[in-house]
Amino acid sequence: MEQVGLLVASPWIYAAVALSVLLDVFLPVLPSGVLVITAAMAAAAGTAADVPDILALTLCAATASVVGDLVAYRLARRGGARLDRAISRSRRLTTAQERLGAALAQGGGALVVLARFAPAGRSVVSLGAGAAHRRARDFLPWSAVAGLTWAAYSVALGYFGAHWLGASWVATAVSVGALFGAGAGAAYVMRREPRTS
Repeated sequence: MEQVGLLVASPWIYAAVALSVLLDVFLPVLPSGVLVITAAMAAAAGTAADVPDILALTLCAATASVVGDLVAYRLARRGGARLDRAISRSRRLTTAQERLGAALAQGGGALVVLARFAPAGRSVVSLGAGAAHRRARDFLPWSAVAGLTWAAYSVALGYFGAHWLGASWVATAVSVGALFGAGAGAAYVMRREPRTS
């Protein structure tokens, strides 16, 4: 914990947050949200000049999220027939890809925003949009909204959690629980079958 404290109190926290959020699209098990919350808690609890700045932390996390989405999108778009065969073998991935395509075609980018909160949803949406050869102009604006929304929510959880509950393990647990709760809610909404009209 001492090393985590030293990292959070150094300028390297921005690089750690950016790298964690960027790679999160490829390795959804990375605790990028927990790192963002911890850095925001340090910013709320600290008074020194070496604590992370809330606005810079939010922009860093949001930018890394969009860049990660773009890299995954581009890689999947160039994946070719091999990736298409891999997706076609999975009924869940095929269904997710079809729903994503329909949502983007109808201007329903809310799915992209919801997916940013759902566990592994960001990966499925970014890779699915690229593999389905969706236009970047249909996907990237929603990715930017999703990244900024997720980053602002995560930073706010850490910042206000520290203000209301103090910089403690309880505040961290409550903030991380709220992040996971949002993810579970987003996953539930995304799994619902679309209503037929």
